[in-house]
Amino acid sequence: MHALALLAASVTVIGATMVITRKVAVHAVLYLVATMLGLAALLVMLGGSFAAMLEIIIYAGAIMVLFVFVIMMLNLGQPDSAREKEWLRPHVWLGPGVLAAIICAELLYCIVPLSDSVPSVVPITAHDVGLSLFGRYVLMVELASFLLLAGLVAAFHIGRNRVEDR
Repeated sequence: MHALALLAASVTVIGATMVITRKVAVHAVLYLVATMLGLAALLVMLGGSFAAMLEIIIYAGAIMVLFVFVIMMLNLGQPDSAREKEWLRPHVWLGPGVLAAIICAELLYCIVPLSDSVPSVVPITAHDVGLSLFGRYVLMVELASFLLLAGLVAAFHIGRNRVEDR
């Protein structure tokens, strides 16, 4: 299990490094999805399967859709057909695809019980997450939502100004 945790952590670090170093925003988003899946795999190994599902649903799902929406809204660079042809080349999706496949294989391995042994960690329930999010951390959750909203509004205004300048 320690080797799997190290593999998931290394995939997460590689994915995060690739997010920072990519010049094309869509490529960075693909690597960010692989990074989020790696974090979810680590949460599963730590006994937080509910937190891992929240990680996948909220961050790898909803937040990534928001990022792609903002990228499409800004419409920077080349025309749509040339940009979409660039995205379909294997060198664009091969790296994130390999990282995501490694993480999915780890998740399947961790989810399928190998024996009837009792896990050494206590699982995190929805009640625990709700108490944390809407208990002492409610101000931080609300501040994060305002930060995301401010980022979306700023991206809209930056994109609108660039279109008007053309």
